[in-house]
Amino acid sequence: MNQGTPKISFKLPRISNWLILLGIACLLVSIGLGWIVKSVLILVAFLLLTPVVAFFALQWWLKRNLIEDNCPVCQYEFTALNQTQFQCANCGEPLKIEEGHFSRLTPPGTIDVTAVEVSSVQQLED
Repeated sequence: MNQGTPKISFKLPRISNWLILLGIACLLVSIGLGWIVKSVLILVAFLLLTPVVAFFALQWWLKRNLIEDNCPVCQYEFTALNQTQFQCANCGEPLKIEEGHFSRLTPPGTIDVTAVEVSSVQQLED
């Protein structure tokens, strides 16, 4: 059997890494380079806060600009962005959003009417 010399490994605990960084920061502050430490801290804070602010800003924007309604032609329910023109996913009808609801997109000069059903049971009396 080959018995070699035992290997000795020296590992610093994880807390020592933070202590070393803290020592370097204190050294920089003491020799007048504290602006470097402050700028690094500002950069780290910016990198941590930017995704949080972006997430809440996106949620706010989506609540204001996503409209969920039924197609006026086929009654298919879907979602679209406010102030856009689009086609119904079910029937292909060109639509737009007016006052928070879907409406048919008609060419200029076209009169769009809605049919009303009238029952024929009513009789005229003289």
